[in-house]
Amino acid sequence: MGIMDLFKKKTSGNVAKDRLKLVLVSDRANCSSEMMEMMKNDIIEVISRYMDIDAEALDVKITETESDSNNGTVPALVANIPIRDMKHRPEPR
Repeated sequence: MGIMDLFKKKTSGNVAKDRLKLVLVSDRANCSSEMMEMMKNDIIEVISRYMDIDAEALDVKITETESDSNNGTVPALVANIPIRDMKHRPEPR
């Protein structure tokens, strides 16, 4: 993958393929959409104590990653969290 590949527009077929992969990995991890939403809300709650984030743009998904221990792939939780600003004092619980 070259640097220019980052700027190419994905075709609808590739987008559909990526979505299907996410569904299959989520299914393999035994994680329902309700569970994903609960995790997302918990992540927002905890991280918001320490920084101001863009909760609307937060993206949490389960993908696959290579495993060093079992010579295959394993599910991995990936979160993309846009940070607006750091808080100087964490909010109390």
